[in-house]
Amino acid sequence: MPRPSQRTRSKKRVHKTLPGGNKTIHYKREVTSSQHCHLCGRPIGGIPHLSTSETRKLNRTKRRICRPYGGQLCSNCLKNLLKQAARTL
Repeated sequence: MPRPSQRTRSKKRVHKTLPGGNKTIHYKREVTSSQHCHLCGRPIGGIPHLSTSETRKLNRTKRRICRPYGGQLCSNCLKNLLKQAARTL
């Protein structure tokens, strides 16, 4: 029986063959997806690719990008958005 911390479906079960020929189960945590731009869908650079519990341990400056729409838009979409806003003025 696995440990109580392993008895969850949020961990991936990987079947491994040991050097002696025995088979065992290793428990791996799921890999989280990186943050994506809301307009184009490309991954946002500068934001670490960590789980939410690991992200909470980082400093606030390392968690997000210090620009307008920092965690929502990539740099190219923000540049185009600012151009459109300047043209409508």
